[in-house]
Formats: sequence, C-alpha cells, structure tokens
Amino acid sequence: MYSEWASLSAQITANSCGAQCFSVLNKFPASAGREVVVSVVRQLGTNLGITQNAEPSHLVKDEEVKWCMDVICFGLSLPLQEHETIKDCVNVYCEWLTALHPQPRISVPKPICEDANLYARQIINHFHNLFVPRQGESADTIKRQAVLCHRVLRTLQQTAQISQLMDRQTWDTLLLFLLAINEILLAPPTVKDDVGDQLCERVLSVLFEVWLLACVRSFPSPSMWKTLQESCSMWRHRVALVDQWNRVNLALTSRLLEFSYGPAFPQLKNADEDGQLIPVGMSNDCVAQTWYRFLRMIGNPTAFCSPHIISKSSHFVQWALTHEKGAETHQHPCLQLLPQIFLNAMKGISSQVDAFLALPLTSMGAGAELAVARPKCNSILHVFHEWLFEAAHIGGDTWRQNRKKQACEASKRPSSMIMEHRKGSISLSQPNSLNDPASLPPTLTIDKYESGRAEAIGTLCKIFCAKKTGEEILPVYLARFYMALQQCLKITESKECDETLASILLHSGDLFRLDLDGINVLLPGFIAALEIVLPDKDLKLKTQSMVFNRTELRRSAINILLSIMVLPLHYQALPIRDLSSETSEKMFTFIQLKSRLMNILMNALQVETDAQNTHMLLGGLLLCVQDAVTFEETDMGGGSGATHMHNSGGAQHHEANLLSSACSERSASLVSTGTASLGAQTTATMGAGSGSIRDTASAHDYPSLTISDDMSFEFGQELEGVTTYDNAHALFVRATYLVCHRLISSWKTDLNVSLAALELLSGLARLHIRETDTLVKIYEASQNLTIISSDALECKRAVKWICDYICYQCSRPPPAHSKDLHSTIVAAFQCTAAWLMQHPYLLQDKDCLQTVLEVVELGISGTKSQSKSGDIPKFKDEKELKPASMRVRDAAENLLTIILEQVGYFPSECGPESISSLLDELALMKHCNSMVPAAAASTEQAIAKFKYFVTENSTILALLEEPLGNDQDPQPTVTLLIRGPFGRHAWTMQLRHLPRSKSGIKYHAINPGRPIPMNDISQRPECEQKNFPDGVDKVQPCVADYSIPTIDQIREQYGSASIRELEAILENQSIHEKLAWAEADNSVDSLSHSQECVPPLVCQEFHAARLFLSHFGFLTFETRNPHNPAESLGTPPQRPLIVLDTKSTAFAADLDRLDKLSARTHDTVYVFYVKTGQTSAQQIIGNMVEETSLSYDPHFAGMLQTLGWPVLVADHSGWTGFAHNSWSLKGTPEEQQMQQMQQLQQLKSNVPSELNYNGSQRVLYWADVSSEIAFVVPTTWNLRYNSDTSDGGSLSNSDQIGSSNVWARCESDTGTGAAKSKPRNLSLELDTGTGRTQKDPVPPTRRKGNVTKPTLLAQAPAKIFLVWLESYEDYLNFPLEDLLAYTRTGEELHSLQQPRAADCHVIFVHSLMSGLLRVKLQGPPGRMSFATPLVDGMVLSRRVVGNLVRQTALNISRRRRLDNDNYQPPHVRRRLKVQDIVQKYKMDLSEAELLAHLFQRAI
Repeated sequence: MYSEWASLSAQITANSCGAQCFSVLNKFPASAGREVVVSVVRQLGTNLGITQNAEPSHLVKDEEVKWCMDVICFGLSLPLQEHETIKDCVNVYCEWLTALHPQPRISVPKPICEDANLYARQIINHFHNLFVPRQGESADTIKRQAVLCHRVLRTLQQTAQISQLMDRQTWDTLLLFLLAINEILLAPPTVKDDVGDQLCERVLSVLFEVWLLACVRSFPSPSMWKTLQESCSMWRHRVALVDQWNRVNLALTSRLLEFSYGPAFPQLKNADEDGQLIPVGMSNDCVAQTWYRFLRMIGNPTAFCSPHIISKSSHFVQWALTHEKGAETHQHPCLQLLPQIFLNAMKGISSQVDAFLALPLTSMGAGAELAVARPKCNSILHVFHEWLFEAAHIGGDTWRQNRKKQACEASKRPSSMIMEHRKGSISLSQPNSLNDPASLPPTLTIDKYESGRAEAIGTLCKIFCAKKTGEEILPVYLARFYMALQQCLKITESKECDETLASILLHSGDLFRLDLDGINVLLPGFIAALEIVLPDKDLKLKTQSMVFNRTELRRSAINILLSIMVLPLHYQALPIRDLSSETSEKMFTFIQLKSRLMNILMNALQVETDAQNTHMLLGGLLLCVQDAVTFEETDMGGGSGATHMHNSGGAQHHEANLLSSACSERSASLVSTGTASLGAQTTATMGAGSGSIRDTASAHDYPSLTISDDMSFEFGQELEGVTTYDNAHALFVRATYLVCHRLISSWKTDLNVSLAALELLSGLARLHIRETDTLVKIYEASQNLTIISSDALECKRAVKWICDYICYQCSRPPPAHSKDLHSTIVAAFQCTAAWLMQHPYLLQDKDCLQTVLEVVELGISGTKSQSKSGDIPKFKDEKELKPASMRVRDAAENLLTIILEQVGYFPSECGPESISSLLDELALMKHCNSMVPAAAASTEQAIAKFKYFVTENSTILALLEEPLGNDQDPQPTVTLLIRGPFGRHAWTMQLRHLPRSKSGIKYHAINPGRPIPMNDISQRPECEQKNFPDGVDKVQPCVADYSIPTIDQIREQYGSASIRELEAILENQSIHEKLAWAEADNSVDSLSHSQECVPPLVCQEFHAARLFLSHFGFLTFETRNPHNPAESLGTPPQRPLIVLDTKSTAFAADLDRLDKLSARTHDTVYVFYVKTGQTSAQQIIGNMVEETSLSYDPHFAGMLQTLGWPVLVADHSGWTGFAHNSWSLKGTPEEQQMQQMQQLQQLKSNVPSELNYNGSQRVLYWADVSSEIAFVVPTTWNLRYNSDTSDGGSLSNSDQIGSSNVWARCESDTGTGAAKSKPRNLSLELDTGTGRTQKDPVPPTRRKGNVTKPTLLAQAPAKIFLVWLESYEDYLNFPLEDLLAYTRTGEELHSLQQPRAADCHVIFVHSLMSGLLRVKLQGPPGRMSFATPLVDGMVLSRRVVGNLVRQTALNISRRRRLDNDNYQPPHVRRRLKVQDIVQKYKMDLSEAELLAHLFQRAI
C-alpha cells in the first residue's frame, strides 16, 4: 500500500537516540547541570500561578527563551530522584504550550506567543527525554514518572484538540513524537510494571486519537502512514495495541456505515467515550480513507500465531543474546500473551463484520435479524477474506502442510545473519528452529491459538449466512470456505467438542437453507459434529476453559439439524463427494445419512432439558415422520404386499438399529466406511398389507392433500440395504414411545413442552402408517386366542399413556393446580379425541374403552367411580361434582360426546363440512303434504307446525307430528330436530307393531262375509225375578238391618213430595227407554235387518309427540301433590320438560342464531404471495390478478391445493372465512339469489382460477371432528366487502354477536332465588353449597354473566397469515398493518379489541432453488405463541408443506384459546344460547297444563 513511499523511521530513530533532545549542559558534569536546572526552573515555576498568582514572563527575547529551553531540556533527562525538578520542568513546558491555545496563559513568554509553532515543535521534541525509561529505578519512582508522562500526554492531546494555530509541520512533529515515545516504551519486550507497561494503553490511545485529529486538520502523508504501520508491527506483542486498534476501527466503522448505507441502517452502538473518538469535522471521504488505513495498520493478524515473526526486532534479539542460559527470541515470557492477542484481533474483525451485517455485538449464534440493506457477502470478503481464511486454517492440515513445505525449503539454505533494513537491527535467522514446534514453549503451541481460529471461522460462517436471495458469491470464496469448514469439522478420536467446532455450530444455523452452491458436500462433516453435541447429555469438552452457553450451542445445532432433516429423502441417491479425496472411494449418497440423522434426533430428544430446544426437536420429529409417511404413500406407491429388494453383491452390511438410543456412533462408523453395496440379502418391508388406515375424511370426493414426486430408479437400489427399522412405521413407533415416555417422566411440569408433545402425538395419530405383517398373540383370561396387529398395540399404548398423563395431572396437589396445568389437561383430552377418531377400532378393546371412559369420568366429576380395581363402584348420583376446573369438565364432556356420536361415524353423509344435520324446519316442511305451496313457505310458518320442548336445560326438541310426504304407510310418526350443545340432529320415529321387514304384510284377514242367520227362535222360560234369596225372610233382623230406613220412614221424615218426585223421574225414564227400543227396531241398523259388518277405518291422526315423550320417559312425573307448592314441578330450568312459546316473532331469529353457532372451532388463514422487492399492500394484493399469474412460482399453486379442499361458498355449509354466510343451509331463495349474483361477479373477475380463493365464490376448506379452517387468498374484493359490511348489512344486527361470541364465558341463571356462585374459572372445588341433600348432583357453576344480553368479545380471534416469499429478505418489510384491512371476517365489528399487527401470527414460506421450502415464523412474544410442528428456520419438502402448515395454524389457534381466560368452547356457547332461549320463551305450565298442551294440535 505504501511500498513506493519513503519511511520516516530514521527520523524516529534519531529522536529515540536523543539527537534532537541534546542540551549544552550535557557538556558539563551532571552535578553542575543539575544545579543550573534547579535554580532556573524553580524561578520559572514561581511565575506559573501554581503556588501564587501568575505573572508575566521576564523572558522577552528569543535568545533568552532558547537558553531556558536548553536548561529545561536537560532537566527533563535528570534521574527520577529529582522528581520535583522534573515536575517543574513539565509544568513550565505545559504552560508554555498554551501559546497554541486561543487564549494563552499570561506566564507564556512573548517570543513563544509570537512564533508558537516553532517553539511548540522544540518543546514537543524536548518532552522525549521525560519518556525515556530509567534503568534500576524503584516501582514508586516509576509511578511518579508515569504521572508526569500522563500530564504531558493530556496537555498535548488537549492542545491538539483546541488549537487553531498548529501548522502542518507542527502536526508532523507531534505525530512523530508520539511515534517515538511509543517506540521507546513499547518496542522492547514487556517487563511487568515498568514505565512502558504502565503507560502502554495511554500512549497508544493518545497516539490514535491525535492521529484521528490530524486526519481532519492536517491529513498525514503516505510516508507518515507507512511509518505508523511499521511502528505498529514492532509493538504487536503488546495487548493494548490490538485493543486500541479495535476501539478505533469500530468507531470509524460506525461513522462509515452512517453515510454509506443511510440513516435507516441499524446504528452501531459503541461505548459513549468510543463514540467521541471521531472528530466532528471529519468528512465522509476522510472517514473512508482513515478507516481503511487504520484497518491495515497492524498487518495480517495471523502473524500473531508466529512468535518468531513477532520477536524478530532488535530488542528481542538483544534479550536473547544477553540471556543467561541462552534462549531464542520467540521464547520471551511476554510472548505467552500472543494467543490472547490473536483472539482479540479476531474478535475485533468479527465485531466489524457484525457491524456491516447489522448484528448486535452481543449476539450469540443464529437467530439475529440482519439488515436488508447490508452489503453483499463478496464486498465484506474482499476486505477481510485474506485474514479470516488464513486464521481459519491455523493448526489445520493445510497449515501444517504449508509449514512443512516452508521448513523443507528453509533447510536448504544455511543459517545466516539477516540485517534488518530498519534501524540497522540484527536478528538471527535459524530456519530449522523457527519452524520446529518442539522449540516453542508449551504456552505457544499451535493449539493455544484455537480460540482465535474459532472466532475466525465463526465470523466466516456469519458472513456466508448473510447471503441474500439471488445473491452470488464468488466460487473462489465458496471453495476456500468449504475447505476451511471441512478441516475445522474434523472429529478427533476422543469425540470431544473444541472451540472451533462450537463456533461453527453457533454461527452456521442458516448455512443449509441459503442455496449456497455445493454446500451439501459439508453434510457428512456437519452430521459428525451434531453427533458430538446433541446425543449426549454431558458434552465432552476439549478444554474446560471454553466459555459458551451450552443451551445456545445445542439450539444452534438443532437449527442445523432441522435444516437438513429432509435432505436424504429429497436428494435420494445423489452422491456426496469428499473434498479431501480426489477418488470416489469415500463417496456415498444422501439416503445413507438418513439413519444417522434419525438417531441424532431421537437421542437429542431423549436427553434435552431446555424447553425451547425440546420444542424445536418435537417439531422436527413430526416433520421426519410426516415426510417419511408421505414419501412412502406417494413416491413408493400404494401397492399391497411386501416389496423385497435384494442386493446382487458385496458383504452383508448391518445398519444401525433406529430404535437404539445409543447407536449414533456405530451408525456413523458404518456409514463412513463407504462400502458401495449397502446391504446383501437384507429385505426391507416397504408396504406390507393393503388394509392401511385411511383418513375417514378422505372417503369423500375431496382431492388428496399431498404432492407426489417421481422416485428415481437409483433410489430404489439405494434402499436395498436399509433395514426394516428405517421406515415410516419404525419412526412412528419410536416417536410415539419416546414422546409418551418423556411426557410422563420429564415434561409434565412444563406447559410449552407438554403442549408441543401433545401436538406431536395428535399429528402422529393422523398419519396413515402402513400396517406391518407383525401379529401379536394375546391370551385373555378365558384362554381365547386373539390376534391383533402390532400397530393397534402401539396406538392402544399411546392412548393409555395420554390417559395416565391426564390422571397424573388431575391428581397433583392443590397448590400445583393452575391455569397452565389445566391447559395441559384440556390439550390431553383433545389429543385423546384425535387418536380415537383416527383409530376407532380402539374402542372395540375393552381395556382401552374402560381406560378412556374412566378418564372422562375423572374430568367431569373430579374422581373415578373405582379408584382401584377391587373397590366398590360409586354411582353417579352418589358423587359430588368437583372437577379440576370448568375448562377440564368442558373438555371431558366434549370427548365423551365424540366417543358416543362421532367415533367411527365421522364424516357423516353431510361430509366433513358439517357435523350437524343439514335439515331444519323449513327443509322438513317442504316434504310434508300439508305445506302447499311449499316454495312459498316461510320459516315462521314452518316453525308453527312444530312443538318445542327443552330438556335438561340444554337441549331443544322440535317435534313434528306429521309424516313426511314420502311415507305411504300411516303410522304414529314423529320427526325430531334436536338442537343441543354439540349440534343439530334430525330423527324420524314411527311406532310400529311389526318390524319394517314385515310392514308390507296385511295384518288383518280379508272379510269372509256374514254367516247365514239361524231363524230358529229359542223359547225363553218365564221366571220370577227376585231381589233377595228365598230364605231372606227367615233371617232374624239385627240392629244393623234397621239402619237403612224404609220408604214409609222416609216419607214420614222428608215428606211425601220428595217420594212423588222420585217416582216421576223413574216413570219418565221408563218411557224414554221404551221409545228408544222402538226406534231401534225400526232402524236399518237394527239387529232384525241383515247387514254386513265392516272393520273400522284406520286411524290417520295420532298424538305422536305425546307418545314419543311418554315412551322415552319425559312424562314420567314423580308422585306429587299439585296443590303443595313444595312438591310442584319446580322452576322451568329444573323441570324435566319445558315448553317453549313459539308465537313470538323473534323465536325464529333466535333459532337461526343458535344454528349459526357452530359446534366446532373455526379459524381462518390468509394466504399472500410476495414478489421480490414488494413492500406495499397494494402490490401484494395486486399479485392475484390474472395478468401476473404467469410469473408465479408454480409451487405456490401446488401448495394451495394441499392446504384444503376447494369448495363453492354458495354450496358450502361450513365455515367460509366470513361470519355472514357460514353455517347456513343452502338452497333457500335468498341463497339462490346470492349464488346468481356471485356467478355474475365471477364472470367479471380477473383472478386466475387456480388462485381464486378470496371467499367470494370459492375458498379452501378443511375440517375434522372438532375444528374447521378456511384458507382465503385475499384480493381487492375483500377490501370492498369489508367496507360494505362495516356500515351495517347482515352483520349489523346486535343479536348476531351471540353467534360469534366465542371469547366470553358466562354463567347461566340456575333458577330464581338460587344463590349466585362465586366467580371462578380455575378453582379446584365447585361451590355446591352446604346442607343440601338433593338426590341429583349439583351442577357446576360458571362465571357470572347475563346470557340474555349479547356481550362484546374480550379478545379477537387470532389472525394467521401464510406468506409465500420469492425473496426471503422481504419478510422484514412485510406490510402486516396495511393488510389487516383485507382480512376481516365480520367478527371484528363486535370486539372490544380490534386485531393488531403485533398480535398476528405469520408463517413465511420461501422456496429454495433445490425445491425445498424454508420457513420463517413471526408472532407476538408470549409463553404460548409458537406452536408445532413448524419451527422457525425449518426446511420442508413440498410433499408435506400443506399438512404441516395446516397443523401449525390449528395448533396456534388452540394455544391462543387455551391462554385466554374468557374463552368458551363451542358446545358451551350453544348451551348458553339454549338457556338464553329458555329464559325468553319458556311457558310456566303446571303438570295438567303440560299434559293438555300435548293433546293440542299444532297449527
């Protein structure tokens, strides 16, 4: 850089030798000179104003001043015993230097004021004598010298800062003086506590700070810069040199970044004093020039690793020659600090790289966000590559080979005396000893420099991890980087982790997700490194002095692991070359690394203790299993039977068993052997059995949500040696066992880890694992042989573990019960439901069914009926309801309903879009004959045909007594619409005396005709009728006989008038009877006329509702006294049956609102496509226009198809992403009109069909038994829709909020006069009251609230965005706030808290050049924000992206609900709505009135 410029070293040498600091008093004896100095300086010091008032100087001529200065020059060189005299000399010169100040002191002589620069240069040169080290002085004396030196340095620095008079010559003199004193103090080998050691840091800081001032006032010449560089090379054994160099470089870099990248670039935060190093007036060009020159000031930092280079100065040679025992120059004790100096230098360079990348100086490893406007990697490498690459190779194979080569060349030359060009110094060159490591002290061996090497390779990793999307890095840099990494990643036989390995792992989290050309050649090395760090609980460290956070190290290693997990199945049989070998002997394929990766993952999960790391590993585990399962489903084909593959040659190769928890080392050694044939005579069961478990939802006409890639033929050959354990089934078994075991043993006390584990188990339950041929024999107590598959055993074991987990959590002592604990229990119930839904055969197992139902009972009531197998069961009415909390009870009720209603039956004929019947009153009445015309019927008219009852205060029964039109056989028929907490169900019931199979047979015989009458009239014997027996008169009467009075006695008692009236009545009755008989004899129906007898007409009208309610036990009232208020039917909510008044006009609207309350949770994910560089919402929304569809990444449309099923909104009865048209029955006139409008709008739409899922006509939809999710791709239509509905519309009804209020938990009124319960949600014991002796259990209570009034949402539902990025860096500028306007569902209008950008969850997906996908998660900070299976930084294959994104979105929403205290489950919301309807429309009927109501026909 300065090769053609002359150095000023000679001038510095002259100063050091005292040529310019020589006084005439040196010609005289020392005692004489001392006396002169004492006399003169004492007089001059009295006029300075230190001890008395300052006076003007008496020196008025130049000669006088020069003579005094000659005396003072000699005084500064006096021995340190003359401390006071030297101090006076310093005081005089410091005062005289104020001549350069804007306001000189009064004591400054006039000649100096008139020519300040001339005299200042002489004073500065004279100061050199003060800094010359004195030999043999005591420590106290040296400290006094140091104090005076500090005074001089402070004065010089202050003068340089405030002086406006200094000319260029004075500046040069000052800089040369500072160089000279640094040379004299710092160039010799360090001696502890000498003056050089004490002043080292101070003289260097003054030199650099004054030099920076000179760059502004009088920029140093190239010769001056060259001299500075040469001088610094002689001081490199001083620690302070590198520290000050780093300090100045960072300050200059901070200013450089300000004007190079603008104010938006993150500012480098330095210490306050370091921020003031740069003078205010320094221009941008001056900053740039100064920065680069200072950067190159100390030369190549790798020279610190060569003690013979650092010690080649004449001072070290002199020490070596004068050493008692004889020593080499590089053996001086002060050089033992070289490893630390080298480390400091590398840290300084690393700090500058961090500044250019906008990384915090305290950042550890990956995870810190980089600035978008950061420079390219090539630009940074152009500046630092030489130093960093050389430092990264220190101690490596390449470095050792180069050293041997240099030693070999040097040995051919004789030892020689080398005259150093500078200052005529002599250094002995002995090549053999210089390059011989044995000649170095133990503290200077090359392994001692490993810390600096680790810093260098870590810095390189940070640079390459900063690569932007589409950025190209020069191949030469990539090659050198890969070579350095490969050598640093070499594992020793001791399997220890050294600093270099740790530094690489800490800073390489993004290496495998940046599309770096050829990065996969490092895959074997990184896997070997991960095998050192992750599988073992106690990390083996090479040296205990290593300082780093082990948790952060494991986290960085897990990040790397998550980025390479999918590579084996993605690249399959692609070979990986070894950089260190030119032959292909060590070459092996990606698929061979799969077992090692699986072992690392399993073993790491088994020993991990950090919650966040465990969370990441669980996400990676589900990714692996999902990827393997999907791969076998798609790429391997679905053929039945076992596919046996045989190898044609080679020795048998036994792969490491994946199920072993400690086989990573063995598998590593086996794979690294590099045998070409992976296995001989080893069979792999790829797809055994054709009866694989299918997703029940896929039984409908929905497309498969997977992407298939073709499998190469070579990959099939590579699979030959993989054992049966290395497949999806083995992963499933191992993952299930490991996660369940650790969930019970280690993770149960941590909320996030428990939730992640349960999410993983739920994900495993949904996988379609191919059944193996393994059968297990099970002998029951009856010795009956039962054979089941091993898969069923694994699933049964998993359910048992989850149930045990629930039991343990519920049984923990009261102090442990908290919101977090109950959240884990609720999540465990949801996980159990997922397993039972996907594996309904588990309920056929008696033990499994009993285990699950016991847990349900535990959740609902708080205790089991049988705590132990031998205990006497306690019946339900004998137990007191004390669930762990209301949330736990709700979750248990939900699981019980799923078991009874949905397991094995979902999806129903309605499809997965609805778990309720799609029939309502209007739809049923259209099929009844009484509704004419059917098309003109209204909902109110249809409701009038039904009778409405409420049972258990939670279920509405709508009874229709008319048979449907398609029923030709008149029977007592009742059609029911059952609206309960878990949906709406339709049933039709008939009362039959014969089964349906015999319903066509006539149950009465054909009329045989009347028999022929017999005309023979029989004679009736005449007989006298007697009222009493014949012998009655012979019986002697008794007193009782006279108790009944005779007629005569009555006549006497009551008079004859009463008797005559009675006789008249009897006579009239006799006459009427005779007339009736006569009329009957004359009638055609009389018995005297022959007439055929016909059967009566079949009854066409029945009181079917009464029959149904009676037969099903709803009318079995207990024996009561209706006149006793204490034994009345009770208040309506407590009655067995409540009648609803349907005459109110609002009843139909309330029923509709109840139907609009889904029995499942619903969520919405908004999908966006961001092209490179787009930062505005309008640009991103504009991407959904047909004109730009050709420029899409084709994988984006493929991903959309795997998220859900495309459905037409007009025909869809589930969640559509919008509250106004969800869960509505299609086919009504209003719906048909809306459908026509949408079809017209679709004709005008310019959105490509494969992307048109904005919700206007189509939407992507997915559902299971407990949740629904819609995927919406917003367009400009969404903004117009939101602006229309915000003014009113269908969502403006104040009562509509009842259907959307999913975030407020209320308490229903349990009856008039009932005591209100204490508000509670998470308490352990329910307030059941004391002294109650009711037979029925007391129902738990909920939070207070009025269910008759709509309440605002306490918290808005989570907003989840799925963003496809063409350029990964665009996630930093994603306009989240502006896009919220396009993502409204209609529920926001009734929320207390509007959605905020800070609360949104964003899943960024970036497509890599390899075809894989990189994931970036962004969300609000919190304990439960991020859910699995997706993890920030994970790399996915396209075949699983849709499934994992969907699961993550669902899990995020579930966690948000668990974390919300006021959230109500769907069935609780429906129950509260039913109770609301009861309060508004109940009829207070007595028992008699209720029975009478049943006999009344509906309108």
